[in-house]
Amino acid sequence: MTTTARRASATVDAADWTALATELDAHGCALTPRLIAPDQCRALAALYDDLTLFRSTVDMARHRFGSGQYRYFAEELPPVVDELRAALYPRLLTVARDWAARLGRPAPWPDSLEEWLDRCRAAGQTKSSQILLRYEAGDWNALHRDLFGDMVFPLQVVIGLDVQGVDYTGGEFLLVEQRPRAQSRGTSTVLPQGHGLVFTTRDRPVRSARGWSASPVRHGVSTVRSGLRRSLGLVFHNA
Repeated sequence: MTTTARRASATVDAADWTALATELDAHGCALTPRLIAPDQCRALAALYDDLTLFRSTVDMARHRFGSGQYRYFAEELPPVVDELRAALYPRLLTVARDWAARLGRPAPWPDSLEEWLDRCRAAGQTKSSQILLRYEAGDWNALHRDLFGDMVFPLQVVIGLDVQGVDYTGGEFLLVEQRPRAQSRGTSTVLPQGHGLVFTTRDRPVRSARGWSASPVRHGVSTVRSGLRRSLGLVFHNA
């Protein structure tokens, strides 16, 4: 195991995952302790200008996704991105399997992230889905789900790379849940620099009169009022 991998594993393992699982059950999202140091955040954000690291760039306004821009990393990820995703996967896997059991769904995710990604590739989902996102004043992200095919991991993580109130204002992370036979519920979260927000990719289990049902969830970003907001998106299935 490399030094970067050991550091990422120790940082992720230090979080209270019992408390985070409880928060995920209640709200569909949960904020982790700091996963990336401020200097690493700045270094990651600076990678945005190195086009050799990315496979594609998406202009959100062009596709009517909102306003702003993001880039998908190429298959060879920066070490901190690769190791953080590998360290987070087994922790999130426990929640994923628990949710699948409650909903009576298959749990196709193996113990190993690499084995899971191999299954994604075999199913035709071969492209890296790790994202660097960039929002300037006036930018926002429409409510959506990051679904790229049949192979879906039910949880993902976004990490703030800038400081709200210093580098930018506005730009809260939004989660909107469509509750069964009721109006939707919204959650707004400020992303502290270097902290991760774990959230559901598409839905979460909620108690119903008949046991458990799936409550659909979408996510987005509110309008950035000023400054520059960057974040790292960790998705555990390929595109």
